[in-house]
This record gives sequence, structure tokens and C-alpha cells, in this order.
Amino acid sequence: MKTRLAAVAACSLLMTHVVQAAEIKMLAAGAVKEAFLELVPQFESTTGNKVTATWTGSADIRKRIGAGEVFDLVIVGAPDVDAFVKDGKMMPGSRVDIARSGVGVAVKAGSPRPDISSSEAVKKALLSARAVAYSTGPSGVYIQRLFDRLGIADQMKDKSKQPAPGTRVAQYLANGEAELGFQQVSELVHEAGIDFLGPLPAEIQNVTVYSSGVPIGSNASESAKALQAFLSAPAAAPVFRKNGMDPSHP
Repeated sequence: MKTRLAAVAACSLLMTHVVQAAEIKMLAAGAVKEAFLELVPQFESTTGNKVTATWTGSADIRKRIGAGEVFDLVIVGAPDVDAFVKDGKMMPGSRVDIARSGVGVAVKAGSPRPDISSSEAVKKALLSARAVAYSTGPSGVYIQRLFDRLGIADQMKDKSKQPAPGTRVAQYLANGEAELGFQQVSELVHEAGIDFLGPLPAEIQNVTVYSSGVPIGSNASESAKALQAFLSAPAAAPVFRKNGMDPSHP
């Protein structure tokens, strides 16, 4: 694996002409964090580049890029990348898809495990839970739409909790603030203090494509493009799968 990833990094450098060692300032959604932390040391050691990552929620990413904060690479849901390009915040044609993630369900470790095998079972679990937590990111936006779809939006208002951007739902479950939690699978599978029940059933599942883009004003755009190529290469796919995501390449 290391040999293959090293080859990808080397090819990335050739593809982007002469890429000098640089600091790449990255702003990214937490859904890709675990895979990134495993992959990027190989990129850094091969290229000499240093990646400085800031992890936060999608809503905060929109706020920070909208306010003109300078980063070299942003990883967030594909619709946000497209909107940044349209609004002149990102370089046209710089979108590169990284990985896809579905919505998962979890409870506090050791708690009863409700049935989530069908939409009706999920609806029953939601109505039975004392408190439900979901993120401010794409998964949370979808869960709110799901409440409407299931016809339980009014019942869920007083028992819904949303952690601050960048805070994982697992924290609310582990400390007892919520009994049932929803977030991207990749943000639940490795968390301590919770039991991951699995993804939402296919009939009500929602998949988010996480994409990268290079902001206008990047100080290391060529190095950022090399990192995009590295993260989206087929050699990185097993790492994304291990961390609960489907890679951009099969």
C-alpha cells in the first residue's frame, strides 16, 4: 500500500509540473478526517509538502469561505464546492471528488439497540427516543427533511439536538445528552463511547459526495492540486473504505 501511495504522490507531482515544497492550508469537513489522517503523512513524506488542516462543519466552512478567509484547499459537500465556484470563491474547474458517505445511526455504548432495518423501524426509534442528535452538516440537513418525509417533524422539534459545527454527534450520545444519533457513517464508526448500529436503510438513505476545490487566492494552488490527485487516486480507495466511505474511484 505504501509503495502504491508513494507512486501516486510522485505521479501527482509530475502531473502538476514542478511543485515545490509548500504549506497547504486545508479547510475540511470532519467526514474525511480519519481517512485523511491516515493518508496524508505518506503524501507529506513523498512530496516534502506540509498539510495544515482545520476541521469544522459544513455551515462553518460556508461562513469562513464566504468571509474571505484564505485556504489552499477546501473539502466539503459537492454542492458547496459548486456554489463556491459559481460565486467566484473557487477556481473554475478545480472541483475533484474525493469520497462518498451515507448517513449512519448510533446509540450510547451498552444501550438498547433499536431496530433500524426499515423506514418504519427508524420512525418508531425516533419517536421512542428521549432525545435525538444530528449534525449541522449535510447529514443533519437531510435528517430534518426525513422528519418531514416520515410525518414526525412536529414531534421531533422539542427533542432534537445539534452539536456545534465540528463537534461530533458521538459526544452527545456518550455523555447521555441524546439517546439516538445520526451523522455520516465515517464520523461514527470509530468513535469511542457509542455503538454504531449501521447505515440508514436504503429506502431512506442519503449519500453525500465530498469534493475538494482550490479557492481563489490560494498561495499553494499547484501543491493543493497534487494533494487532490493523491486523495482521489485509486490507491487511496482502501483507506476510505476502511473509514466508512466509498472512494471516488472504485
